[in-house]
Amino acid sequence: MSAAAPAVPELKPGTAVKAVRDVLVVTRRNVVRMVRIPEVLLLSLVQPVVFVLLFAYIFAGSFSLPGAGGPAAYREFMMPGFFAQTIAFATASNSSVSMANDVQSGMVDRFRSLPMARGALLTGRTVADLVQNVIVMAVMILCALLVGWRVHHGLPRAAAAFALLLFMGYALSWVGVVIGLSVRAPEAAATGNFLWLFPLTFLSNAFVAPSTLPTALRWAAEWNPLSATVQAARQLFGNPGLTGTGAWPAQHPVLVSLVWSVLIAAVCRTLAVRRYRAAGA
Repeated sequence: MSAAAPAVPELKPGTAVKAVRDVLVVTRRNVVRMVRIPEVLLLSLVQPVVFVLLFAYIFAGSFSLPGAGGPAAYREFMMPGFFAQTIAFATASNSSVSMANDVQSGMVDRFRSLPMARGALLTGRTVADLVQNVIVMAVMILCALLVGWRVHHGLPRAAAAFALLLFMGYALSWVGVVIGLSVRAPEAAATGNFLWLFPLTFLSNAFVAPSTLPTALRWAAEWNPLSATVQAARQLFGNPGLTGTGAWPAQHPVLVSLVWSVLIAAVCRTLAVRRYRAAGA
């Protein structure tokens, strides 16, 4: 008599569909909130636009770019860096402060008491930030075109570059969620973001070539996840990039950018879900 096959646990029908529906409900709630408080989005656009104008028309003549010359070349060199910086600051800050607000107001406890997927609240938060990033990116593209930035390798490659930038922003939004769940006040979340966002953006190849930095800082800038995304965007846009560097991330920026984004999203999502569950225990 043959032994009985081990029982295989059956998935409840519609579980995945319900989880997706829960995520969409939370996403809609956050997007509606953004629409009803438009000044938050508008203010998040003012700073990057001002920075672009300052660098394009005031500081561009003061920077030397290895392998290219003139303010016009530097404007094209800097714009992928500004795209990445804007997405990083807008995403992480919005995710952490909004999540900290929900924790402080008791909204997280209300969602936790509902029959919904455990990670829906967190995923809905990050997807809403992705929607906001698309809007921010559209405004930044218009600003970039006005200061002389152009795409030279066609629209499909440009679309791939913007996809990499948005994917990096989505990954960093999970960092913001972890911070928002870990602090006890939105003010602490806002302050905590600067501790890692400034090194991430300015210790990179976004605005200067890493070859101009001391050895230790140059290594950190070359392996910075933001550097890989910025360099990949420059290649795909056809903008002036870094020349004469033998760093492996600079030679394979698209691959390195994808690996960094997947790694950051996976690790920080795991930490966020654990933090979310521990808070309700």
